[in-house]
Amino acid sequence: MARRRAERPGGWQGEPPHLDPTSDAAGAIDQVVYSNVMEGLTRFGPDGSINPGLARSWDVSEDGLTYTFHLAQDVTFHDGTGFDAEDVKFTLDRARAEDSTNAQKALFAGISEVTVVDPLTVAVTLSNPDGAFPFKMAWGDAVIVAPESIEQIKTHPVGTGAFTFASRIQGDSIELAKNPEYWGEPAMLDEVTFKFISDPSAAFAAVMAGDVDAFAAFPAPENLPQFDADPRFKVMIGSTEGETILAMNNAREPFSNQTVREAVAHAINRADIIDGAMFGYGTPIGTHFAPHNPDYVDLTGLSDFDPERSKALLEEAGVTLPLKVKMTLPPPSYARRGGEIVAAQLRAVGIEPQIENVEWAQWLESTFRNAHDFDLTIISHTEPMDIGIYADPEYYFGYDNPEFQDVLAQLDVESDPQKRSELLKTAQTTIAEDYVNGYLFQLPLHTVADTRLEGLWLNAPTQAADLTGVYWEE
Repeated sequence: MARRRAERPGGWQGEPPHLDPTSDAAGAIDQVVYSNVMEGLTRFGPDGSINPGLARSWDVSEDGLTYTFHLAQDVTFHDGTGFDAEDVKFTLDRARAEDSTNAQKALFAGISEVTVVDPLTVAVTLSNPDGAFPFKMAWGDAVIVAPESIEQIKTHPVGTGAFTFASRIQGDSIELAKNPEYWGEPAMLDEVTFKFISDPSAAFAAVMAGDVDAFAAFPAPENLPQFDADPRFKVMIGSTEGETILAMNNAREPFSNQTVREAVAHAINRADIIDGAMFGYGTPIGTHFAPHNPDYVDLTGLSDFDPERSKALLEEAGVTLPLKVKMTLPPPSYARRGGEIVAAQLRAVGIEPQIENVEWAQWLESTFRNAHDFDLTIISHTEPMDIGIYADPEYYFGYDNPEFQDVLAQLDVESDPQKRSELLKTAQTTIAEDYVNGYLFQLPLHTVADTRLEGLWLNAPTQAADLTGVYWEE
């Protein structure tokens, strides 16, 4: 085994709009900074386990309301300032504040008070017991930030991780450097460069020419057999938490009508989408839940491909055909390629999508954030166990069901594993029967890498490209 400098960059399709994971939903931000540059109290392992992070251990009070976190010693931020319990309090209070722009503010909604016990101990008091609290603290949205560097976080993130932010060339790359003062197990690579290549053909050419050492979430699955046959490369096929959906704007017509949404669901042929957009890679889903989760319910039968049923439902809904709608597609190839296929399927039943291809910044601004200016969009939700987004009526697809919200409220305070399982199954069934969105497939993780590169994650239990354990095998 040899440790050496990464001579060439690693490829990635999506470029982050900025580098603050605590104020934006873009998964591309976490993919660069999570664990590498910025760390939380807890962290995801490659198998999805919840492991100690900046909190080396924690205690839970008998009533389940107070988590006491015991912090790592001798930790400094990359700018030389010390890390302590005050930074944890600052982070959590900022995330849950009324004016917070945290995209996953619900993670912090149960916190009633954060108390600094001493410099290395912080107590978090909850309004209700929450057995999933350590899980919530592992999200990229919960990484610990400091007041001294918060003003520059979007352009120059300062964390406690094994790599420091070095530089960025907008539209091209981001470079990280090994942190020589890291408090934990040091990184094995001296530097890491994320090279952003959005075009699938260009991605193929870059890997084949050896211009990049690895390409995670490789966007051209049709090329994987060619790489697999080449002894220079290894192809890793893993899974993600990415539920890929045809999101519908439930808050405006015609998709405020459940019958219309059901018609859309029956117009979709998942097999054709998986074959055409993903070249056979991907697992069909019928609800917003990962098939590899033990609590998953296979509900694909509720929205099976039945174009005649779809036409009948549109007639029942009183829709005048052809129905023209706007389909907004972000850059990933699964969205662009999948969108063309879905649009053709919808046209076959009388729905006429007008496709609008947009870049990430525009999608986030016009579709995801406050504007919600879309009818249909295709996106993969790669956050772990994120079915709770359906309990937020202000979320971009505008689903407002008090009964579902009550199920999620019960789940938040329930600690019994069997009862939690039943509630999760009820939640899955509710959104499937309401046809909130068109549920397409679980996004696989395709990674193509130099055969000598070791330590890359096979699966993606969170939105991350954790490179802290990557090394070269000579």
